[in-house]
Amino acid sequence: MKPKITLKDIARELDVSISTVSKALKNSKEISKDTKDRIKAFAKFYNYRPNNIALSLKNKKTKNIGVVIPDIVHHFFTTVFRGIEMYANKMGYNVIVCISDESFDKEVINMEMLANGSIDGFILSLSAETQRRNDFTHLKELLDQGIPIVLFDRVTEEIECDKVILNDAEIASEAVNHFIKSGCRKIALITTENYFNVSESRKDGYAEALRSNNIEIDQNLILTLPHEIDNTDVMTKFFKENSIDAVLCVNEIFAIQSMSVIQHLGFNVPSDISIIGFTDGILSRYSSPKLSTIAQHGQEMGELAAKLLINRMESVEVIEEPFKTEIINATLIKRGSSIN
Repeated sequence: MKPKITLKDIARELDVSISTVSKALKNSKEISKDTKDRIKAFAKFYNYRPNNIALSLKNKKTKNIGVVIPDIVHHFFTTVFRGIEMYANKMGYNVIVCISDESFDKEVINMEMLANGSIDGFILSLSAETQRRNDFTHLKELLDQGIPIVLFDRVTEEIECDKVILNDAEIASEAVNHFIKSGCRKIALITTENYFNVSESRKDGYAEALRSNNIEIDQNLILTLPHEIDNTDVMTKFFKENSIDAVLCVNEIFAIQSMSVIQHLGFNVPSDISIIGFTDGILSRYSSPKLSTIAQHGQEMGELAAKLLINRMESVEVIEEPFKTEIINATLIKRGSSIN
């Protein structure tokens, strides 16, 4: 019978660090293929089985999933949560939801509280402050404890875990191309601060569409607004001072605010200025005219995030599957606020 070995034993025998062994067994991109193959072969030969506190906790299933989202009022996050809950319940899991309220401290406190034996894994969209601070220590610590995490929408490359994202750049480019095909050339972008990964991707898609149509990118037509602040005065100044015939907004609130400002200034939507906004929420369907939007399919995203997490939690493989990044394809919905 082969002796029982630990991560420390493997590290010593192969003359590598314990961290390298751990990352190799999790298929980390940080470790070279040759090193991973050598470590995995050694672990398999000696029938390595994880033997740590994290595995002990993992075996004591709570059948609870912790969900931490930045905002429950936002239509997109409510649809994602609906998808998570539907799939989790179908698979026999309960869902505990916490709101970070865009706060780093609340995000950390919520996760620490739930990680104390209350849940088996997390589904999370990063708060605004977490992305601004670029501090993900709390997530790394949970992963090191063996608690799986799935990030959705607002994600970071700093964390190795399963992720579900939107094809933000591609769909933003499609929206701008729709403007161009309808005759628009002076196309504005209203976006948030660049620490939001989704806003940056949407900005990239906007710029790529303009470049591919030989339209010069005018920085004066890119308005960056603070998060969660009344921007009416700034928007009014922006539309007064610039000649604009279309505007892409990175969220529904910006799009509805833009429509209100544009109409207040005496312009017609869409004859004078066309509008498309991300998130196909309730506001979009009851505005006048109805807002052309980009549907993010939040429920589908939530279901997929829950599936990834539950598969990870229920896996009995010694060598874990590589982490996945799944992409949801958004849909451009053309309504009355754009010339179709």
